[in-house]
Amino acid sequence: MKFLCSRQKLNEAVLNVQRTVSSKSSIPALEGILLTAEEDHIRLCGYNLEIGMTTEIPATIQEPGSIVMSAKLFGDIIRRFPDDNVRFQSDDKLVSTIESGESKFSISGIPTQEYPELPSVGEGKSIQIPASILKSMIRQTLFAVAQNDAKPIHTGTLFELSEGKIRMVSVDGYRMAIREEAIANTEKNRFVVPGKTLTELLKLLGDGDDDVEMVVGMRHILFRTGGYTVISRLLEGEFLDYRAALPKENKMEARISTQEFTASLERVSLLITERLRSPVRCMFGEDGIRLSCSTAMGRANDRVAAKVQGGELEIGFNSRYLLDALHNAECDEVRVMLNGPLSPMEILPCEGQSFLFLVLPVRLKSGGG
Repeated sequence: MKFLCSRQKLNEAVLNVQRTVSSKSSIPALEGILLTAEEDHIRLCGYNLEIGMTTEIPATIQEPGSIVMSAKLFGDIIRRFPDDNVRFQSDDKLVSTIESGESKFSISGIPTQEYPELPSVGEGKSIQIPASILKSMIRQTLFAVAQNDAKPIHTGTLFELSEGKIRMVSVDGYRMAIREEAIANTEKNRFVVPGKTLTELLKLLGDGDDDVEMVVGMRHILFRTGGYTVISRLLEGEFLDYRAALPKENKMEARISTQEFTASLERVSLLITERLRSPVRCMFGEDGIRLSCSTAMGRANDRVAAKVQGGELEIGFNSRYLLDALHNAECDEVRVMLNGPLSPMEILPCEGQSFLFLVLPVRLKSGGG
């Protein structure tokens, strides 16, 4: 195997593919990147038995072949090379010589036979969606994915496809995020993609209108975007009946500047630490929203202007969960819907219903912070 390629292109590809490589595995080959030289390109592949990523970069191929290289060592070498080009050659004993400028390394590779084959989606259904829309949808739901849950299916995001519509739902027991967009040529389908997969996909997605292709199989899903292919297992199990969790009615409504509400909440939360935890009290009334927080450090009070309809209500929240929702609102003004001190808060855009965030309140002790 022998090739010449751009250091910059190889480095970029290695940095991305490396994220799907196992840091520690009982299969040594899974701690490496599979390099395949053929025709006029090199294909790079990383895989950790849950998610795999492949990409191709142009190269001058003098001898086709394939080898598995330690992802960390290979990545460190390529990143620190001084020249614009990289020369790579491996012999029959899997010793690879990697050169750039005056730098030269000889390191051992791993046989490709030891590298597990990536799964296939088979005859999956293909869906096209603009990268910018998918990026926004992932960003506005990923924050509510459960990190550790008794039900592993909640460590992923539910995708619901119906005629002309795609909906994504994440839930972690304390909050829920729903994001919806119109989409052409969709058949009814429902599947759950791991949050870790969506985290990696988000890093690859651009802000343009180029389409991302999603191919959904029985057990796996494939994404193609910007020269990269990501394949992941789907999560199995019964996802929460999220529709049943949505409030049937709301007695109060408030319209608030997203930026002002966020800033006020961040200020009163300065007294909260990992050791000193306390809910933030929100008093909704005619004069806006009065926020307060009390811990052993002291007490903080603030007020934010808001158009409140439906009377007065005092309700408490974990500030982090509320801030996560506001940081991902992606609009200048939000509509907050309330139904009582122990009912969840709904956060929606003032115009339309492209997203809906649900945050569960914290029971407040009377008279205190």
